[in-house]
Amino acid sequence: MREITLGNSGIRTSQLAIGTGTVGWAGSSNQTRLGFDECVELLCYAYDRGVTFWDVADQYGSHPQTAAALRDVGRESVVVTSKITSRTGPTVTADVERFCRELDTDYVDIVLLHCLTEADWTSRYADSMEALSRAQERGLVRAVGVSCHDFGAFQTAADSPWVEVVLARINYAGLQMDAPPPDVVPVIEQMHAAGKGVYGMKVVGCGQLGHDVRGALRYVLELGCVDAIVLGMESLDEIDENVELMEELSLVPA
Repeated sequence: MREITLGNSGIRTSQLAIGTGTVGWAGSSNQTRLGFDECVELLCYAYDRGVTFWDVADQYGSHPQTAAALRDVGRESVVVTSKITSRTGPTVTADVERFCRELDTDYVDIVLLHCLTEADWTSRYADSMEALSRAQERGLVRAVGVSCHDFGAFQTAADSPWVEVVLARINYAGLQMDAPPPDVVPVIEQMHAAGKGVYGMKVVGCGQLGHDVRGALRYVLELGCVDAIVLGMESLDEIDENVELMEELSLVPA
């Protein structure tokens, strides 16, 4: 599995990440609904196949399973992203501390403000940003950033020097994205040029591009401005298939 560095964050990890939030909200997802032990096995198997980037969130209910898997593979071997929906400084601080307890770790590699939908989020949620920066100064977080569900919010993320990592919705068909690819790609290019780490989600359009996974992955990898891809894999076979595709495509010059 090819390793990448997420922008200027200094965080180095696998180009493929395993997501734990397929149809995920309100404390569960397809991955956690497999069962506790099965979800842990999924994460550990992904690690065995070279996937050292794990994307989790409070809303997916995947912290306890991730903690168990980290104990198996070793904390330093994996980069973990989690996400916060709190929108005040005190609740963000409390959430970061709780995430560390739930994940049984001294730090979370990346913490994102989750599902931003307002173009003015940098002023609206300035206290949340400050709280995450303080958590970073305390060593509880290595890098901070955002995921967006609105094109205006996405554009603001590109302009904000505070943002270090972005989870971006991108696929060739424009499915479940903030805007069509011709609008989104230049913004991702701006992020990349500014040194922000970008990893892509919805790369296979929530499964709607399942008939062309190779083409969907290749499209995003060949953009040259997306560092990594997260896929919500739900079985050991899916991990094998996607790891093999990523290995195959990594041999193709960018």
